Amino acid sequence: MRIRAARWTDKDLVAALIADALHSSPLAAWLVPDPQQRHQVLTDVVGIWVEHAMFFGDIHLTDDLTAATVGFHRYRPIPPPANYRIRLTDAAGSHADRFDLLDSLLSTKQPTEPHYHLAFLAVRPDAQKAGYGTALLTHHRSRLDSIGLPSWAAVLAEREHLFARYGYTPRPPITLPNGPTLRPVRRNAHRSSSGLPINTSRPVDNRWQGFHA
Repeated sequence: MRIRAARWTDKDLVAALIADALHSSPLAAWLVPDPQQRHQVLTDVVGIWVEHAMFFGDIHLTDDLTAATVGFHRYRPIPPPANYRIRLTDAAGSHADRFDLLDSLLSTKQPTEPHYHLAFLAVRPDAQKAGYGTALLTHHRSRLDSIGLPSWAAVLAEREHLFARYGYTPRPPITLPNGPTLRPVRRNAHRSSSGLPINTSRPVDNRWQGFHA
């Protein structure tokens, strides 16, 4: 299974892949209750963040375009996507308030020190439970260990055990109003790594940048 960095031309494919993986999840149903609108809304909203990761993070995907990770380099504060409020409203329509609420709840749980934010881990539905998530997290762990920073993610309950195998420990859960419970998880920095120079005096902007499938 070969894993490579995404190219600019992959961004729409990655957004659609994440939307496919999320579509049947309780989180997606809470964000966009109407199943007829759900896939398009998810694709359009996720697309904003996938594009943003091209500038302020990284995207890796399997060479067969079946699975992907999207992360943000929160080594220092980063801006939100350009014209985010307008773009979110255009993408989500009447569902924008739910994305806003998720944003607000997640922002209270994210670390304030420099860290890597693993925003999305997605596997195409017809390829799940075939080792793709394991391969991507193994690849992700090796990259984390080379930079020596903690990593943070928010996952659905059924994904918590997978992340635990890669050193992530649970943090207090987030329960959405009349919706599912999300499990923030954190992986501490690898102690033997030399790490990267960072400015720890500047707090990290905790704006929401994704969800998992």
